[in-house]
Amino acid sequence: MSEPSLIDRLLAHRTLGTVPRAQLEWLASVGTMRQLQSGDLLAEAGKPVAALFVLLSGHTAIRVDHGSGPHIVMEWHGGDVSGMLPYSRLAAAPGNVRCESPTEVLAIDASHLPHMMRDCHELTDVLVHVMLDRARVFTSSAMMDEKMASLGRLAAGLAHELNNPASAVARSAKALMNELRILDEKTKQFCLLTLSETQCRAIDALRNDRAPLPVGGSPLDAADREDALSEWLDDHGISEVDCKPLAAMDFGPRDLSTLSATIGGDELGVVLSHMATGHTVRALAGEINAAASRIHALVGAVKGFTYMDQQTTPQPVDIARGLSDTITVLGAKARAQSVTIELDIAPDLPMVDGFGGELNQVWSNLLDNAIDAAPKGRVRILASVPIDHVVVRIIDTGPGIPPEVVARIFDPFFTTKPVGQGTGLGLDIAHRIVHKHHGVIDVHTGADGTEFRVSLPVSKVASTSH
Repeated sequence: MSEPSLIDRLLAHRTLGTVPRAQLEWLASVGTMRQLQSGDLLAEAGKPVAALFVLLSGHTAIRVDHGSGPHIVMEWHGGDVSGMLPYSRLAAAPGNVRCESPTEVLAIDASHLPHMMRDCHELTDVLVHVMLDRARVFTSSAMMDEKMASLGRLAAGLAHELNNPASAVARSAKALMNELRILDEKTKQFCLLTLSETQCRAIDALRNDRAPLPVGGSPLDAADREDALSEWLDDHGISEVDCKPLAAMDFGPRDLSTLSATIGGDELGVVLSHMATGHTVRALAGEINAAASRIHALVGAVKGFTYMDQQTTPQPVDIARGLSDTITVLGAKARAQSVTIELDIAPDLPMVDGFGGELNQVWSNLLDNAIDAAPKGRVRILASVPIDHVVVRIIDTGPGIPPEVVARIFDPFFTTKPVGQGTGLGLDIAHRIVHKHHGVIDVHTGADGTEFRVSLPVSKVASTSH
């Protein structure tokens, strides 16, 4: 039995089998058969895709490396079509397309595509649908890759942000347990004094009449207060009193003299030790509360940033809250690179309609890039409402973007960062998300910095309520 002809194989092709025979004959006449082996490259990453490929048999796949090693983002088998397709904006292969097994391909040079689109309407129609399906797969894969990269940045930033308050909670809680044990002993000694009502009132008056010292006061002033207290206690033969908490309470020798006039010397040492230990316990509890509040605020920011537990349908989005949460999430990275972030939001900024989590991904990508562009510099984030749009501007003081890079800056998989430091998808995803929200994103750059500007229509709910 003779081998089937190329036309017979095209008529039996899973994708092209419904195309009129005359158009398939034209395809066969302009195409070139290629026999490829496992490992052969069909297209090379970063280089132009010069042909339409009709796979007659075999298996090919495209792999993209974002730093963790190449992984398959799409694959084709006999019966599929790949390569340059009608109306495709594909300029270069985003990754290596390699044969996974011996493969037969009919290659049609891209120069023939204009003729095909003009004269082979049914063939063109089939290939356009293939292109749309491919675009959906690539978009889904790219979104997942960028979300995973964003998740990695979020996790790293959150771990750094949580480390300090978590360490403070652990350190202060351990110290508090020890101080509570000491306070128990001091309280027993205090209760054995059988103080009079007058003496108790004097103690309460002195303890309650304390204005809080300013935060971050001079260490020299604190040391001077401690020295003065220690000298007074030594002069009056009172030992084993920690002067540091008393100095923190703004006690001075005059306060001790006032208390001493009401309480005897032996009893005064017990009273002061009890007061000092009580202050230390309260201070440690305050440190734990402050650190726990910081953790709570960070978790709240992350929850707001990711829009956990939110609906999956469009709803009014608070841009001001999203920008603030994004700064919190990326705060550790900014501090690590000595970047100052300034946030300037117009009062009563209206909401926009959309998906808060997706818009926060836009702010995250733009701010992350701005921080990388301006180490030891400054990033300004401004949000205003000219007419019926919310405009967010993210401006860095970096060296600017070269013209040849600006031309490709929104292209998928294009990045100037080293392997492992950028997916080349961030700005492409940001562009897609902004477009999905009926907005516009553009870039202006020069030697004194770069500005990304995002314009989004005001929420219909917000606009009708004014």
